[in-house]
Amino acid sequence: MDRQIHLFVSGRVQGVFYRAETKAMADRLKLSGWVRNLRDGRVEAVFQGEEEAVEAMIDWCRKGPAFAAVDGVEIKEEPPADDLDGFTIRYS
Repeated sequence: MDRQIHLFVSGRVQGVFYRAETKAMADRLKLSGWVRNLRDGRVEAVFQGEEEAVEAMIDWCRKGPAFAAVDGVEIKEEPPADDLDGFTIRYS
């Protein structure tokens, strides 16, 4: 059974390729979902997939790409959605 989480990452996470690197990692882990920047400086993401892959993604998000400085990660469990297909970067 798939697991889905809704994640908010704070710190220096915009302008450091966080979204692009998140997509690359999610694709490698075969996760569905999306990632986007928020106006308050955080990054928001949803990940859905196998338990081990979701856990690996959470671990990666706590560090982020090379130029990021993650201060915190807030994780909310959600029921798996039926409409997630692949992983996308949202520009909103």
